[in-house]
Amino acid sequence: MFKQLSIAMAGLLTAASAIAAGPVVAPASPMKWQENKNYFLVEPPQPTASGSKVEVVEIFSYACVHCAHFQPIADKIKKDLPSYAQYSYMPAIFNPQWEPFARAFYTAQSLGVLDKTHQALFDAIHTEKKPLGDIDSLAAWYADHGVDRAKFTSASTSFEVESKIARSLSMVPKYGIDGTPSIIIDGKFRLSRSSAGNDEELMELVSYLVDKAHREKALK
Repeated sequence: MFKQLSIAMAGLLTAASAIAAGPVVAPASPMKWQENKNYFLVEPPQPTASGSKVEVVEIFSYACVHCAHFQPIADKIKKDLPSYAQYSYMPAIFNPQWEPFARAFYTAQSLGVLDKTHQALFDAIHTEKKPLGDIDSLAAWYADHGVDRAKFTSASTSFEVESKIARSLSMVPKYGIDGTPSIIIDGKFRLSRSSAGNDEELMELVSYLVDKAHREKALK
């Protein structure tokens, strides 16, 4: 009888504890970032150019005002990437008018002046409204920023630049890109600025996908 009384008392104490603690907590909600909603798979996945590092590629154009507005966010994403990730750019060429800007990007990259001219060119086009729609006017603009004009013009048709232009024309469709700016993570995940509610959440989403890609690399 004493044993039965002890069991009954234990049951009452358990019930009382449950009431005091409140209702049972519901299971955790689904993961915040969802495939086919916040990001999409690149199918098939594309090769990367970052070696063992997770590749983060921004598909952009100097002609795109949305890319100009996105640049401060791109700078933050690049700054906050972990050591196992690498940020780079790939200019899109959706039409003939965008081709000179892609050529200018790769020329500046080959001449080692990209870091000091990247933001400045966005400003020149979208803030200062300078008419920079062809390679000659762009060469003149780079000359104003300390680049030898003849050297720039020559480099703009070099084998290196032509090869990178060809790669961009090939890769952007394979990524499934139809607008800029877009971000491709490790050749397998695609997202855009509208993938999250605001810029802070977008940076959180990029961080999540970079970590996901890193973990998937480790499993190979």
